Amino acid sequence: GQLVESGGGLVQPGGSLRLSCAASGFSLDWQAVGWFRQAPGKGREGVSCINSYDDSTYYTNSVKGRFTISRDNAKNTVYLQMNSLEPEDTAVYYCATGRNTEFDEYVGCRYLEVWGQGTLVTVSS
Repeated sequence: GQLVESGGGLVQPGGSLRLSCAASGFSLDWQAVGWFRQAPGKGREGVSCINSYDDSTYYTNSVKGRFTISRDNAKNTVYLQMNSLEPEDTAVYYCATGRNTEFDEYVGCRYLEVWGQGTLVTVSS
């Protein structure tokens, strides 16, 4: 199976984007799914995670109140709605999951096995 991200692009500060993470070859229904990002010259950062059975969510502090993670099981897709975007949000965004992925309310998703190829988000005027 694989994950494919889409929805990235160039947006002005204060704008919005919705990223999609579509799975093929397996179901996301009972798996925790996370969004991660890597900015130029920086390490990978966990942005958000949605739990497998109760859809509880985690957000890193810098995106709380601006980003929303959700899932549509009928479409086998997880979304990341990003509002009030800031230049500091510029990064390649990846989604990831796995059979053994765990949700932790303090750190997000752990033990990721399958990663998408990433989608570039650029926030600039």
